Amino acid sequence: MAEPVAPRIAVAVVTMGNRPDEVDALLRSVAKQDVAPARILIVGNGCPLPDFADRLDLPGEVTLLPLDENLGCPGGRNVALDRVRAFGDVDIVVELDDDGLLVDPDVLRRVRDHFAADPRLGIVGFRIADEHGETQQRHVPRVGASDPMRGGYVTGFLGGGHGFRTAMLDEIGDWPAAFFFAHEETDLAWRAADAGWRIRYAPELLLQHPKTSPARHAIYYRVNARNRVWLVRRRLPLPLIPVHLGIWTLLTLARTRSAAGLRAWFGGFVEGVREPAGERRPMSWRTVWRLTRLGRPPVI
Repeated sequence: MAEPVAPRIAVAVVTMGNRPDEVDALLRSVAKQDVAPARILIVGNGCPLPDFADRLDLPGEVTLLPLDENLGCPGGRNVALDRVRAFGDVDIVVELDDDGLLVDPDVLRRVRDHFAADPRLGIVGFRIADEHGETQQRHVPRVGASDPMRGGYVTGFLGGGHGFRTAMLDEIGDWPAAFFFAHEETDLAWRAADAGWRIRYAPELLLQHPKTSPARHAIYYRVNARNRVWLVRRRLPLPLIPVHLGIWTLLTLARTRSAAGLRAWFGGFVEGVREPAGERRPMSWRTVWRLTRLGRPPVI
């Protein structure tokens, strides 16, 4: 009997060209992995790209994808996924933030092993920690003060570091490019769960990443509200939409200390109601129950 063929891995990185040293360091950490990626794809989101392959001696086939405009994080990642699909020879895509770092040399091997062990695993999420080993609570894909070292099946994943099975993407589609930034991970995770794919949080897969706040982006409050409305309009059964939005409106009022931030948030909320949200494909009630059993009902 022939030996099973190991899944082929591609690594995709999207950059805006404003972190050249961090991108170099990330790609060097990819090159040091004990399982080499078959392909590395680098997207320049509205920026030119240097010839990383010659300068850094990267493994596998390196594809540079400079774009004339910034398509946002999900749009840029879709460009890489489209090229992976055109190649047709990759089973797993690992997407990494351009200011992240793979500290351990066995991350890609562990990713490969997770997917090989579970044929219905569609997404594996990394643990994100700063240079001191601290993981922000918002980076733990569970409700409440959950232990960042506890792995297992969850309802979502972190955009900064994760792996996708390409067969899952072929079934459910790619990132929601119109979101540009914020909640695109939840949209994709809910579609995966509704199609019967599993999502695993694997804390042994470490991506070192500087501690940040999402509010550092000037558009954060507006797109956070707009995309949340779009998200629930696209993916939730009708009775859950006002419940979800009501809970998050109260949380926003309690958490936001900036009057300008609140004005931007409510402006984005109105935009999300008025503007087209894209295709409506709500999850089944069975999926609602499944997400609830995993610890995060889709109203929180």
